Amino acid sequence: MHQPGGNWITALLPFVIIAVVLALRFRSMSKERPLKVQTLWVVPAIYVLLAGSMLLTLPPPPVGWGLVALGTAIGAAIGWHRGKLIRIHRDEQTGELRQKASPIAVMLLAALVVLKLGARAIFGETAAGHPGSGALLLTDAFIGFALGLLSATRLELYVRAQRVLAAE
Repeated sequence: MHQPGGNWITALLPFVIIAVVLALRFRSMSKERPLKVQTLWVVPAIYVLLAGSMLLTLPPPPVGWGLVALGTAIGAAIGWHRGKLIRIHRDEQTGELRQKASPIAVMLLAALVVLKLGARAIFGETAAGHPGSGALLLTDAFIGFALGLLSATRLELYVRAQRVLAAE
């Protein structure tokens, strides 16, 4: 049986993109960035809308909803820890809050993407079309995981930023 020559490129391309994005992200992590407390809610709000639309478009079976909840809880625990790894301080000259991400925080997100790509390799592309398939159930769990991760990270940053502001 003859396989098309492009299959290895298709399989490798997502990993190359991840490597490039991570390299750029690690390079920018050495720089501090402003922390805008008033906009920390934006990313979780957008993801709630995105996750909600995905779950309403193709509703999971009851076990899928359980996996969404479990993924959200695990994501929240990891997101809280990820938020703790991000350094926050107040610039003495300007008075603005500054943040500096931890390389570990970015590696957690990279691991999530790699797991998602690995799930596609394990379950196959066609599994996504069958409700209740292992691929869709895993995707449901990842949707919850990402929601918990993003929300808890931002909540932790908000709580810590408020402490820094109150301390001065």
